[in-house]
Amino acid sequence: MLLTGDMVSAADALRIGLVNRVVPAGEERAEALRLAGRIASKSPAAIAIGKKAFHAQIEMGLADAYDYTSRIMVENMLNPDAKEGIGAFLAKRAPKWNQ
Repeated sequence: MLLTGDMVSAADALRIGLVNRVVPAGEERAEALRLAGRIASKSPAAIAIGKKAFHAQIEMGLADAYDYTSRIMVENMLNPDAKEGIGAFLAKRAPKWNQ
């Protein structure tokens, strides 16, 4: 689309990975709010760590990106929210995030 200006159908956008889901017309807002709610229910700390890591590793070579994200995964597991998330899962209850 960027280079040719050609329109892409919703089905093609989904097939090529341009979008992660397609919903019927008129349901876009409700689906966006459902997705936002799912994201908002997660640990703010884990989301922040993940976003920072994604942006940091995007320009790295494959080996460096794996090394970097391995360290970030350890950092994430040492965050107090990881203990809370695991405990909540095992207790079958909603987590109570720190932030």
